[in-house]
Amino acid sequence: MSKKDERDRSRVEAVLELIRKQTPLTVKQEKFCNYACVERFLKAKGDNVKRAAKQLRACLSWRESIGADYLVADEFSGELTDGLAYVAGHDDEYRPVMILRMKQEYQKFHSQKMFTRLLVFTMEVAVSTMPKYVQQFVLLFDASFYRSASAFTNLLVRALKITGENYPGRLHKAFIIDPPSLFPYFWKVNNIIMGVGAFVELSAVTTLVSSLDFHGEDGSSGDLTGGRGVMNAGSCSSSRFAFTVSHHVDSLKPWYLSLSETSVASRTPVQQRTPRPSFLKSPAGMVFGRGERVCRESFLPLWKLYRRPYDEMVYRSKMRGPVGGHFRRRHVSFSQRF
Repeated sequence: MSKKDERDRSRVEAVLELIRKQTPLTVKQEKFCNYACVERFLKAKGDNVKRAAKQLRACLSWRESIGADYLVADEFSGELTDGLAYVAGHDDEYRPVMILRMKQEYQKFHSQKMFTRLLVFTMEVAVSTMPKYVQQFVLLFDASFYRSASAFTNLLVRALKITGENYPGRLHKAFIIDPPSLFPYFWKVNNIIMGVGAFVELSAVTTLVSSLDFHGEDGSSGDLTGGRGVMNAGSCSSSRFAFTVSHHVDSLKPWYLSLSETSVASRTPVQQRTPRPSFLKSPAGMVFGRGERVCRESFLPLWKLYRRPYDEMVYRSKMRGPVGGHFRRRHVSFSQRF
C-alpha cells in the first residue's frame, strides 16, 4: 500500500471515528458509510476531516428524517405509471441515466417532501444499478411541461441541492431540456444568491439543451411523448376553423386563426407536442456564456435514452435490494428484504 493510500484510509477512519463519537451508527448507517462513500464526502470537502464528518452526519440525519432506507416502489405507483421520474438506462460509460419528466401541476398537488422522496427513491434505484467501478449518474430534466420559469427553477435548485449535499460526487452531468424561455435569467439569479456551496459546484456541470437541435438524429418522427399518448401543444380544431398557439418566444401574435378545416386524425406526430424553439440563440439564451452551451457530442449519446418510450415494467425490473419493494409488502422490515 502506497503512502497516499495510507493517508486516504487514515482520513476515512478519522471521519468515521468523529461520527461514532457523537452517536453510534445503526446497521443501515454502517452499510451506507462504506469506504467509497466517506471518500466522496472527503473529496467534496477538500480532504478536510472535520467538515466531511459534519456533512456526513447531517446526511445521515436527513436520510433518517425522510426514511430513505424504507422507500419502496409501492409508495410511488402513480408516479411510476406516469413516468415522472425513472432510470432510463446507462450511457456509454455505464453510468445510470435518470429522467425527470415532471409536470408543473405536480407541485400544486404534492408537497416538497413528496418530491424529495420521489427524487431520492429514483437516485437509490440508479445507485443500485451501478456496476462496481461506476460511482456517478447522469440527470436529464425534461422541462418542456413547465410554463413558469420560476417554478421550474425552484424545482431544479431543490433537486441539485439535495444531490450536492447528500450525494456528493455522484452527479456526472445534468442536462436541462427545453426549459421556459426566461429560465436563464432565474438560473443566473439563483447562482448569484447561492454564492458558494454544493449548488454552485453542480451548476457548473448543468447544461441547457434544445431538442430541436437534435431532432431527427435517431430517425424518429419527432413525437416527444415517449409513446405514452397524445398531448397537444396549444392547438385545437373544429369544423369551421382551427385555433393555433405560436411557440416562438419573439412572436408578437402568439395565436392566429385559420379558416381551413383541421381534424385530429390529420395531425402528424410532430404536432402532438412541439418542442420549444432553440432559445439559446435568443437574447434570453445569450445570458448563458459560451462555456455553458451544450456540447453536441456530450448529449448526443443520451438522445436515444431520452427519446426511448417509457416502459414501467422494464424500469421496475431494474430495482433490486431495498428499493425493490414492489415485490413485497410495504411494512416488511429492512432486514427481511434480503
